Amino acid sequence: MVISLKGGEIYVLTLITDGMRSVRAFHFDKAAASVLTTSMVTMEPGYLFLGSRLGNSLLLKYTEKLQEPPAGTAREVADKEEPPSKKKRVDATAGWSGGKSVPQDEVDEIEVYGSEAQSGTQLATYSFEVCDSILNIGPCANAAMGEPAFLSEEFQNSPEPDLEIVVCSGYGKNGALSVLQKSIRPQVVTTFELPGCYDMWTVIAPVRKEQEESTKGEGAEQEPSAPEADDDGRRHGFLILSREDSTMILQTGQEIMELDTSGFATQGPTVFAGNIGDNRYIVQVSPLGIRLLEGVNQLHFIPVDLGSPIVQCAVADPYVVIMSAEGHVTMFLLKSDSYGGRHHRLALHKPPLHHQSKVITLCVYRDVSGMFTTESRLGGARDELGGRSGSEAECQGSETSPTVDDEEEMLYGDSGSLFSPSKEEARRSSQPPADRDPTPFRAEPTHWCLLVRENGTMEIYQLPDWRLVFLVKNFPVGQRVLVDSSFGQPTTQGEARKEEATRQGELPLVKEVLLVALGSRQRRPYLLVHVDQELLVYEAFPHDSQLGQGNLKVRFKKVPHSINFREKKPKPSKKKAEGGSAEEGAGARGRVARFRYFEDIYGYSGVFICGPSPHWLLVTGRGALRLHPMGIDGPIDSFAPFHNVNCPRGFLYFNRQGELRISVLPAYLSYDAPWPVRKIPLRCTAHYVAYHVESKVYAVATSTNTPCTRIPRMTGEEKEFETIERDDRYIHPQQEAFSIQLISPVSWEAIPNARIELEEWEHVTCMKTVSLRSEETVSGLKGYVAAGTCLMQGEEVTCRGRILIMDVIEVVPEPGQPLTKNKFKVLYEKEQKGPVTALCHCNGHLVSAIGQKIFLWSLRASELTGMAFIDTQLYIHQMISVKNFILAADVMKSISLLRYQEESKTLSLVSRDAKPLEVYSVDFMVDSAQLGFLVSDRDRNLMVYMYLPEAKESFGGMRLLRRADFHVGAHVNTFWRTPCRGAAEGPSKKSVVWENKHITWFATLDGGIGLLLPMQEKTYRRLLMLQNALTTMLPHHAGLNPRAFRMLHVDRRVLQNAVRNVLDGELLNRYLYLSTMERGELAKKIGTTPDIILDDLLETDRVTAHF
Repeated sequence: MVISLKGGEIYVLTLITDGMRSVRAFHFDKAAASVLTTSMVTMEPGYLFLGSRLGNSLLLKYTEKLQEPPAGTAREVADKEEPPSKKKRVDATAGWSGGKSVPQDEVDEIEVYGSEAQSGTQLATYSFEVCDSILNIGPCANAAMGEPAFLSEEFQNSPEPDLEIVVCSGYGKNGALSVLQKSIRPQVVTTFELPGCYDMWTVIAPVRKEQEESTKGEGAEQEPSAPEADDDGRRHGFLILSREDSTMILQTGQEIMELDTSGFATQGPTVFAGNIGDNRYIVQVSPLGIRLLEGVNQLHFIPVDLGSPIVQCAVADPYVVIMSAEGHVTMFLLKSDSYGGRHHRLALHKPPLHHQSKVITLCVYRDVSGMFTTESRLGGARDELGGRSGSEAECQGSETSPTVDDEEEMLYGDSGSLFSPSKEEARRSSQPPADRDPTPFRAEPTHWCLLVRENGTMEIYQLPDWRLVFLVKNFPVGQRVLVDSSFGQPTTQGEARKEEATRQGELPLVKEVLLVALGSRQRRPYLLVHVDQELLVYEAFPHDSQLGQGNLKVRFKKVPHSINFREKKPKPSKKKAEGGSAEEGAGARGRVARFRYFEDIYGYSGVFICGPSPHWLLVTGRGALRLHPMGIDGPIDSFAPFHNVNCPRGFLYFNRQGELRISVLPAYLSYDAPWPVRKIPLRCTAHYVAYHVESKVYAVATSTNTPCTRIPRMTGEEKEFETIERDDRYIHPQQEAFSIQLISPVSWEAIPNARIELEEWEHVTCMKTVSLRSEETVSGLKGYVAAGTCLMQGEEVTCRGRILIMDVIEVVPEPGQPLTKNKFKVLYEKEQKGPVTALCHCNGHLVSAIGQKIFLWSLRASELTGMAFIDTQLYIHQMISVKNFILAADVMKSISLLRYQEESKTLSLVSRDAKPLEVYSVDFMVDSAQLGFLVSDRDRNLMVYMYLPEAKESFGGMRLLRRADFHVGAHVNTFWRTPCRGAAEGPSKKSVVWENKHITWFATLDGGIGLLLPMQEKTYRRLLMLQNALTTMLPHHAGLNPRAFRMLHVDRRVLQNAVRNVLDGELLNRYLYLSTMERGELAKKIGTTPDIILDDLLETDRVTAHF
């Protein structure tokens, strides 16, 4: 039995029995120290899952060490075991200091302990090792925005600020700072101005060594060689840039130089360039022919006359499929020379396609997942069983046959109910570890060609014999599941013509398709489709419909995403598409591929999506599909992976300004998360984080737990400490020791000698950066870090607090420690009459809540002078201000709005909410001339209050009115605000709408991030109708109604109805997931068009594209 304690220690409990049924003793063995666990589940035998709310969840593998050795040897084993755990821990702390902390697992270290030998009984001990972890950034206690330390200088003068969010995550030893970005910001190595290039490719040039090896035969080359040699052979040797009338060839070695004489065609544009024959050869396709090259030497040139120029080419080793502007398709196959020479040549294979409708786009796919097959699953599963390690298959066969009658059981593994667990476990553990790894099953590569025709059918053919195995009609409408209807296909020509004529009107055109295998060992086929103004993503899954025996045994399911492909001015692009065939001689330009597959950019493989809203689509080892935008450089026209000595595993791209940027992905972020994230372990609880703008550093308030061994007593006026003597087995209560620390965003490590330790028993209750009046600056305001504390020493001693005001100053750094240029300088620290529970600034003054009173102070010559005060409710725990208004939140009594008048130096109550409310956090909602007060409460709701003195129910402005409410479903403890994006781009009709609106962001205790955006009335009404229509139209998962869930939840009855007035963005985004017909139907229902709705959704996406 495994037990996890509050501190994360894992113990294994063994019951020691003697004789028949009596338990003689319990034996506890400390096995490991791990994360603070919320739940534990045993996965399949040998694995244990630790779920954690406070840290990363872990998957542990446990191995049993049987017979207990005598005591002496046990100690030796324990000693031998110690260094790895030490080493692991040292590595973990070194990793976050700014080097390449690639895995996020440093936080999850496990220290393994040796086992005690106990005489008499033989005990099994277990050792645990971490297999995997799931990232968790919750609970988000506090958040701050700051500037990233490493931003390439090319992006530094953009009108929109590029910011990152720093969140306090975790608790205790799992405490950390999480640094979040929504978009990817590449590190630019260098930039070239190359106007006029509209497409590019990088190709691998063969290395001499590799050529010699290849003479020994093609088979030898298939084997993966040693990593270094492999890496050498993977380097890109040439960069091919296509212009309207010529092609530029650059050789990329130590430096990049243009090649004047080579076997490449340079007189006209290039349609495609790529590698073939295990990266040994290069194929270059120009509008009128194909060249096969080895390095710079042209092996042969095949002129191709299909009646019109070639506009598209797809390669899947060893096939090359090309398509002309008229839609004629032909294929070439790489063959070795018939004369026994060691060279290869391209041989023409004319596909037997007899269809009336023109092919508009195609792609070729090489499948190694084994999923694409025309054989029935039943046989396939048997083969798979045989393909596994012999011993395992035998075991399964022999054990299953006597007990299991059901055929499914036999095919898909053992039914747990029928086998005794001990037998099962023994069988698993007896296998060598290699057999348990899912690698042995490796499918033979198969090749498939996917064509899309003008009449809206998508067809998949099996190569090389071009047999139709999958067909979908009305492909561009974006059905949720693509089902094969190839069976019984050949209809009479007249019928097809008639059908085509009716379709032509309403079907959008497919611009591009790409079928590509992603994920670990390329096991997950994805289909990407660019239709008109939209991106569709499908994932293939095995499905045997038993229809026709020769059809493809897969289906494709649509993957929801929120990438918007719509350009701001969609009119001209439509004309271009319709008049396509006439213009496409010059319009090879119209055929620039948007989908760029890459195999190893900083260890990730996926697809880069070019266009107005560039995105990275990654499928990582864990199998989750991740979509990260890269909007920092505007629209991106073309992209290519680039692996070179000076730019290892990097990439190239062209922006709209004709700049070619050679870049790499920042190494310190983990991209296997909904947002790129970096987690910096602090190993203590982080309570508050504040960004000091002038010095660009963060102040973090943290606490560690220490045992409490003494109690304060009051003797008259004096305070004495009495030490408590207890025996060894007594468990002392824990108390928190607080400190405030400066952290530099350059390396995310604590700045040496910039730490303020607080007194024993003293807690930090609030910490912020405040702007106070100062004569040092031009603006008359200067940023300081202010903290409020509370000194709690039991019930006999009166509770007091302190206000600390710190300036972050620049000093001469210590030699070898560049971070020491920043230090804290404490300007003010004085004890107050009560605990300081909240702080903010107002008009250059400091506002503090002390007990039930709110004081307003002025800082002069390192002294605080009281200016005004007011009495309030029970306990003010949050305060924020705008201009001369202060919003104060009470723990039980909702919110109050105060105003400070400079002339009369008075602080007065303007209005308050009279109903009781347990407030968690507050912020403002800014909507041009209107100001709302946003509140999160204990029941996981968000509410917006407003000051409306004209309204009758506000009693002349004495009461704040609730204007909106929404159930989030998670506790919200922190808010922050940003202006809408795009307002800085200069005045346009659209940006005026969003000009003075602010987005209010929030982070939840479950580790989620969300935002609220004020809407225009007209758009709000339209989307509200859509939301109501979606609620009734979409099936509800598990019968859960989205409308009922988002209603205000309250524990106690209140005499007020829910006012709603908030749209559910998650539900509205499901509209993007619907097919074209469903969208049209919904839009018609609410009296609008799908285009208007999609534009509204795009607009909200665009203005919130921060971080």
